[in-house]
Amino acid sequence: MKGKTLAWALSMTLAGMTLSGTAQAEEKYITIGTGGQTGVYYVAGQSICRFVNRDSKTSGIRCNAPASGGGVANVNGIRSGEFNFGVMQSDHQYKAMEGLPPFAAEGPMEDMRALFSLQSEVFTILARRDSHIANFDDLKGKRVNIGNPGSGQRDTLEEIMDKKGWDRKTFALAAELKPAEQASALNDNNIDAMTYFVGHPNGAIQEATTTVDAVLVPVTGPEIDTLLEEKSYYTKAEIPGGMYTGNDLPTPSIGGKAVLSTSSNTSPELVYQMVKSVFDNLDRFKRLHPAFKDLKAEEMIEVGLSAPLHEGAVRYYKEQGWM
Repeated sequence: MKGKTLAWALSMTLAGMTLSGTAQAEEKYITIGTGGQTGVYYVAGQSICRFVNRDSKTSGIRCNAPASGGGVANVNGIRSGEFNFGVMQSDHQYKAMEGLPPFAAEGPMEDMRALFSLQSEVFTILARRDSHIANFDDLKGKRVNIGNPGSGQRDTLEEIMDKKGWDRKTFALAAELKPAEQASALNDNNIDAMTYFVGHPNGAIQEATTTVDAVLVPVTGPEIDTLLEEKSYYTKAEIPGGMYTGNDLPTPSIGGKAVLSTSSNTSPELVYQMVKSVFDNLDRFKRLHPAFKDLKAEEMIEVGLSAPLHEGAVRYYKEQGWM
């Protein structure tokens, strides 16, 4: 009898190990490409993962959102399989779908899919006041951070430069600093101006305007008007006055939406659970950064999406009666 009891206990232990191993095998790890740690993309990715991971015991999904090179890098990360999801500008989603620069070499990414849009973003130029940069054309001959390769600011700035017939030689210095490096470089007088395509308020801009006398520069002019006419993914935008020290008036520029994207090859169940975790907690999500406070579910599933919705997202939206 004792032998039978021992055999039964051993069999139960092995069964438990097997079930545990099965559970571990079924646990899914997903990665969201974000941006620099001072930007809203990083906060967005971390916030999404926060809600996904709260339900990991039931969904079996574990989420992480490391800092990355930004929107262009996130498109390439989804294409290569490095990232399951990525936050990007709405124009990058469009350009990836169509195979336009900076994605021309790779060709159209027809499997690009959208989940939802996030905050509005504005192409932002901040300059030291003593550099006497009052408008976009005043950047000529100045030390300008054009952004790291793979960043949204770099891609948008290059589109504007192309319209104006400029190249890197237009500047006295074309720095390629990452977002987290810009504010200190401006403060240390290593650059005259920094660029950013970002949601507001932004930590790096706040840091820069409190450590050095700096001004936001309008992004306007005939070339900008032409760009807006030709590129539907850009819209007129402005940075509200009084948001940053020393900048009391609104600053006009161009902008777009940040969009969470993935591939059509991503599991519909995985996408469904991610979308559910965000929209089931949308009020909490909106409190995690000031740039999220005006998010509305009905706009997030439509505005700024230049790729088709993933079927897993559509399933959730139909359940809610939004589609």
